Amino acid sequence: MITHPQTASVPLPDPDEERRRVQTARLLAYRDDGPLVAAVRDRIGPGLPPVPATLVALVAVVVIGLTGVLDPGTGWVMLLPALVMAVLVIPTAPRDHLGRFDWLVPPLIRGTEFAVVMLLGLAADTPKWLLFALIYVVGYHTYDTVYRTRQSIWPAPWVFQAGLGWEVRLLLLGAGAALGLLTWVAGALTLYLGVLFAFESVTSWLRLDKESALAQAGDDLEASPEDAMEQATGDAEKQ
Repeated sequence: MITHPQTASVPLPDPDEERRRVQTARLLAYRDDGPLVAAVRDRIGPGLPPVPATLVALVAVVVIGLTGVLDPGTGWVMLLPALVMAVLVIPTAPRDHLGRFDWLVPPLIRGTEFAVVMLLGLAADTPKWLLFALIYVVGYHTYDTVYRTRQSIWPAPWVFQAGLGWEVRLLLLGAGAALGLLTWVAGALTLYLGVLFAFESVTSWLRLDKESALAQAGDDLEASPEDAMEQATGDAEKQ
């Protein structure tokens, strides 16, 4: 008697679990965490609640700016905003970001990052156009990440590490301000990030267009001669 091999049934993924996984991955991508967060994420336990911690970080940075602590423009006090944000926000990284209001975390992080850049730059008398350029470059990276993930096109993981993440960027700017070199550090960081993000974004979209074109060509080759003739006739009539 001939028996047919039984194919093992592959269990379908749970839709709710898949939705939660994608939501977590998307919000973590929007956070734009860098190498420092990646190095300590698995070593800090369950972490802090994301929304309260990021809100406290934003309020603390605003208070630092309003109290004039950064008025000297140099000295290690210039590291204070970056350190406050790092201490409060890095421990939120291990969370799954599935809370009702956890979608607020990425904009809170980005807004606090931009606030720190402006406070340091104004205190250190850095050219405003340079501060705008740095914020624009990081903002473009954020927009590109959001747009791509909404199209189910995920940026390569190495981009977030090479982009240094919000935490390393702020610590570098704080150290540069402390040493009286913020203009040079901000300029170098803007140039580096601008080239990195622009190159990766352009090459990724070009590669996607090429893959789409090849897939379309493959579909055309698989079409029957009758379909190909009908399509060509239709194109000719349109002209």
